[in-house]
Amino acid sequence: MLKKWPFILMTLTMVFALAACGSGNNAAPQGDAAKGTEDKAAAELTGNILAVGSTALQPLVEQAGQKFMAVDKYKGIAVQVQGGGSGTGLTQVSGGQADIGNSDVFAKEKLESGADELVDHQVAVVAMSAVANPKVGVTDLKKDQLVQIFTGKITNWKQVGGADQKIVIVNRPSSSGTRATFEKYALGQKTEDLPGSIQEDSSGTVKKLIAETPGAIGYLALSYIDNTVTALKFDGVEANVENVEQGKYPVWAYEHMYTKGEPKEHVKAFLDYILSDEIQKSDVVDLGYIPVSGMQVKRDADGNITK
Repeated sequence: MLKKWPFILMTLTMVFALAACGSGNNAAPQGDAAKGTEDKAAAELTGNILAVGSTALQPLVEQAGQKFMAVDKYKGIAVQVQGGGSGTGLTQVSGGQADIGNSDVFAKEKLESGADELVDHQVAVVAMSAVANPKVGVTDLKKDQLVQIFTGKITNWKQVGGADQKIVIVNRPSSSGTRATFEKYALGQKTEDLPGSIQEDSSGTVKKLIAETPGAIGYLALSYIDNTVTALKFDGVEANVENVEQGKYPVWAYEHMYTKGEPKEHVKAFLDYILSDEIQKSDVVDLGYIPVSGMQVKRDADGNITK
């Protein structure tokens, strides 16, 4: 019996060694191997993304979409961006015609039903300013003056200290989140479309019309404002990043990208990309938006401000 012990010990040693090798082969990859597995999984993401809605948010989503599709691991995903206004975006994502509904307003402000099915992804803050043709001779308007202009009670720029020139209102349609934000936080009321006013669906077209039309006034997101139009101060306060972040300038809104339920994997990858430092610290700022992380105040769907 004693002579058999060396053989038994050798057999047990071989069994344990084989078991250890098998265990090592089944273990999860570590280090570079794990990263390679993750990259492969990301590279396999494919699909189409249709984002529709807010023209105020459109420049950011379009630019981020182009950069996203240029990343090797996302080349199997196609991103298409369309405008149409916040109401259109919310309606289409709620109805399943779009993967993402871009909106300047909370969904419950626009949708009569279905808002509770949507998931809110807040990707930036946008400030909006009343803007005028540079030759009107006015750079600052009080809230009451703005209200009287957009309700037709003030019809000439000389009534607010400007040139003797008829006021021409360039408005957005009722589906526009930019209009809803401007009316809610700048005017404090909804307004009717006045006879003789111009209505345009695109922020880009609004800017062009104001720049080219004598006496014109409208409103734009800061991301659209350049030296072709005059951004008007609101009660003496300039629409700039610092004033918005500190809560001194009230005409601003979150930029929402809504999905119906939790987003599919390839849609989530795009939303995560927009919220990444790469986009938030460069594109968001460069295009005139404000990162949500920089806000010192918060606003709920009812318009209440908290610190």
